[in-house]
Amino acid sequence: MGDISKDINSKFSNNRVKALLNILYTANWISGFQNEFFKPFGISPQQYNILRILKGAGEPINVQVIKERMIDRAPNTTRLMDKLCAKNYIERLPCDSDRRVVKIAITKEGNALLEAIPDNLNKELLKNLNEAEAEQLSNLLDKMR
Repeated sequence: MGDISKDINSKFSNNRVKALLNILYTANWISGFQNEFFKPFGISPQQYNILRILKGAGEPINVQVIKERMIDRAPNTTRLMDKLCAKNYIERLPCDSDRRVVKIAITKEGNALLEAIPDNLNKELLKNLNEAEAEQLSNLLDKMR
């Protein structure tokens, strides 16, 4: 098991500082793990998130809805969707009544990609926590925010 003090070879002035740095360190660790996991599929974790949002919506939705539902609310959502369009994983559907409105839909290729990606990512990341510990961690993170 990891120990933040040993991992970054540091001591902390108090447990609050240690906890905050541990959250940042762990977030970075998760990000790296996800990047490596999705690399063979040619997408980023953020692009995967967009595809999952579109699949879950069950119908074309507008860009703003996608942005609101994203876990990582980066300002580059349009660029991420441009890349998914170029790979034919999503499509833009102009609105007949208002040409300023564009809806986004997942394509057959996008659904096939999601089917090809194993769903064991979260299991691997959380393998050292039992269900009660995972709930406690989630509750503490909610409390912090």
